[in-house]
Amino acid sequence: MKTGLIIPTYPFEKRVALLPQDIQGFENELIIEEGFGNTIGIHDDQYIEKGCSISSREYIFKNCDSIFCLKLMQPVDYPYLRRGQLVSGWTHPTGSGSAFFNSVAQDLELLIADLDNIYPSLFYKDRKIPIPWIPRDFIRENSVMAGTASTLHAIVSYGLFPDSNTKVAILAPGNVSQGAYQVMAKLGCNIRLFYRKTMNEFYDSIDQYDIIINGIEVDDGRSHIINIENQKLIKRGALLIDAAADAGNAIEGTHYTNIGDPIYINNGLAFYEVNNSPSILYRKASEIISKSLSRWVFSRDFQDYFKLI
Repeated sequence: MKTGLIIPTYPFEKRVALLPQDIQGFENELIIEEGFGNTIGIHDDQYIEKGCSISSREYIFKNCDSIFCLKLMQPVDYPYLRRGQLVSGWTHPTGSGSAFFNSVAQDLELLIADLDNIYPSLFYKDRKIPIPWIPRDFIRENSVMAGTASTLHAIVSYGLFPDSNTKVAILAPGNVSQGAYQVMAKLGCNIRLFYRKTMNEFYDSIDQYDIIINGIEVDDGRSHIINIENQKLIKRGALLIDAAADAGNAIEGTHYTNIGDPIYINNGLAFYEVNNSPSILYRKASEIISKSLSRWVFSRDFQDYFKLI
């Protein structure tokens, strides 16, 4: 399969999904967009030395069966897509990428591979099919980094330097929450972790916290983790960091922000809703992503499997 890797045009995205040192034994023919590694100082000839081709963005869309774009593809690229192509990356077809999936992808009968850390799946028309060779938590370290990056970025952007007097609530003990906890623990904060089974205790004490960090992504149809009524009880000036980046679902009424303008104020509360926060730490994040994607995605020729769909 000819797989083309394009530079994501998602706002403030700097991560590089494939590093030359991780390219070996791939089944796919890789065509890399010119300047693909520029953000971290990788030259095109380093990819050529590893057997990749370097081409323009337009050539890649025109000639590749598969297009990889790390973050959600933006409207500027929609006109170049061809019927039946495979588009893979963090495509979020039931979340932030639902508009793209329900219109562009459906009209062009695209195969959409969402490389979600927990449920990597192929979406085609009305079907969702697990990708069987990619294991759960295959890119876990990037999820931990999402918690780390979101927390660091949010507190700095809000002008905070938390200490032992800062009361922090962290919701859920998953990968994202682990990253958030590591940051707050190093700052010596007064931290309390809440699990789904202990959320009632969180609601009873919600007015005590200076910072609330959410690490829970809400499944379709489930109740908000923090609803509007809960928000009325939170102390004014508190910072709510949605490290799970599940805008409008986990924390009711929230909307996405971006790295350049990460925080907004509503009813006396500060909200952080950046959904590509690891890009702030893009050099380390690129190393993590490249290792995982090289092993489980780029090295595998998906073509025979997708012919069965």
